[in-house]
Amino acid sequence: MRIDPVCGMEVDENKVPQSLRSQHLGHFFYFCSQACKDEFERNPQQYVSPPAA
Repeated sequence: MRIDPVCGMEVDENKVPQSLRSQHLGHFFYFCSQACKDEFERNPQQYVSPPAA
């Protein structure tokens, strides 16, 4: 299971449709809805943690 970075809902990456997936900086993100995906794609940096030092 993965966590939708926008709303925090658990998402099964094996069942989520391709339309609810996004790639950013070489990582895949999975969403529970189109609204969450759209929100993420407007400003992905808001939802992506900075790399560990």
